[in-house]
Amino acid sequence: MGRKVVKIEAVSEFSTTAVSKSQKRRVAAYARVSTSSDEQLLSVEAQKEYYPKYISSNPNWEFVALYADEGISGTSSKNRSEFNGLITDALGGKIDLIVTKSISRFARNTVDTLTTIRKLKAAGVEVFFEKEQIFTFDSKGEFMLTLLSSMAQEESRSLSENVKWGLRKRMADGKYSLPYQQFLGYKKGADGKPEIVEDEAVIIRRIYRMYLQGKTPSSIAAILTSEGIPSPAGCPQWLNNTVISILSNEKYYGVALLQKNFTEDFLTKKRRKNNGELPQYFIIDDHEPIISKAVFDEVQRRISQPGYNNPSLYTFSNNIICGDCGGRYGRKITGSYRDNKKYRHVVWKCNQKYDNAGKCKTPHLYEEVLTYAFNQAVKHFWKTRLELHCLCKSFTVSSIRASKLYGSKTERIGRIDDFLSKSWARPPKDILFDDQAWCVMLDHVSITRERLMKLHFIDDSQYKLTIPHYSPIKKNNTLI
Repeated sequence: MGRKVVKIEAVSEFSTTAVSKSQKRRVAAYARVSTSSDEQLLSVEAQKEYYPKYISSNPNWEFVALYADEGISGTSSKNRSEFNGLITDALGGKIDLIVTKSISRFARNTVDTLTTIRKLKAAGVEVFFEKEQIFTFDSKGEFMLTLLSSMAQEESRSLSENVKWGLRKRMADGKYSLPYQQFLGYKKGADGKPEIVEDEAVIIRRIYRMYLQGKTPSSIAAILTSEGIPSPAGCPQWLNNTVISILSNEKYYGVALLQKNFTEDFLTKKRRKNNGELPQYFIIDDHEPIISKAVFDEVQRRISQPGYNNPSLYTFSNNIICGDCGGRYGRKITGSYRDNKKYRHVVWKCNQKYDNAGKCKTPHLYEEVLTYAFNQAVKHFWKTRLELHCLCKSFTVSSIRASKLYGSKTERIGRIDDFLSKSWARPPKDILFDDQAWCVMLDHVSITRERLMKLHFIDDSQYKLTIPHYSPIKKNNTLI
């Protein structure tokens, strides 16, 4: 039996224009400018005025709405809220035709353009590019669209390269700009360079001081928020990252490091840290500093220490290191918890003492021993370093008013010498412990299983002390 082919006639002819001659096409317009300059904003305002009239003048079109993105790049659709709203409405059946000025206004990314056009085409929505006179339902439309959108993408790449070249040329000449509205401590000076705003500089100095005193960025942020001090962006809430950004910004000590980050791809606008891929420019003595370089360097050193920025409530947290496992010591309570608190003590032990296969054999520390050791070390340095005598004497003299009440300069210096010699003659246990001095002067304390405590100070000097087996409170003859 032979094969037979039967033709089934079409019910109606397929059309990519209007559904019927009596039904108007619902038309929306899209406008975009890539910068917020006055000239560009005038352009988008002109488009807003033009398109409603243009669409309404066509008897087969019905104006639906105008969607416009101002100051938004066309290389990606990610942050174009009006564009995304237009596509959503079109795919939702509210729009039959989209009219836009040109391919470059619709998108500068070839992939985004073609993907979006094909989605719209599948939903029966056409796009008309006025400048190029392309209707996407036309048989030659996609070929022309691919060709012209590729050219638009290349134009965007070329423009991006030109902008980058200009920025890098400015950096090489030592020129840069700052977001002064959100940059605490400085304003733009008459010479174009940063100029100190003293009311704000007080906050910057305080942030650095609190950090050196042992407070973490999160606790600093909480303090500033509780005191009602607005953040650099003018918000009532300070964030941990905001404090870290201030503590890490080299401009606060009067220099500027340029091109710390760069845009990796002009399409995605993704930025990444410059780890040597591009040259950097370091400007020395660029403007008046708010803090000293020594303070900034010390803060950076502490920030780089592992575990240093962990939240802590106590002076000794994160400072005591176990010689066996390298872990940090933590605060514990030992002794009676109910009836008799006489034998209750605060001790410090390795937090990872029982985490490893063989437990750490480093000893625990009574808190009184830590304060004693620090005072003993300071007293030792006072005796062995004569420059400290001169420094303390000079500081004390400058702090006293030049008044007859204090006698002549010679008499004042004599009284100061007498005061300092008597003060440092006292035993360490009778010297008032200063927890802020501990945080500022000390780098860390290391403990060995041989019961040796090493205090490492920030100037690389060390002081060693054998750890007693008992607390000074329990034994009257201890640590005198």
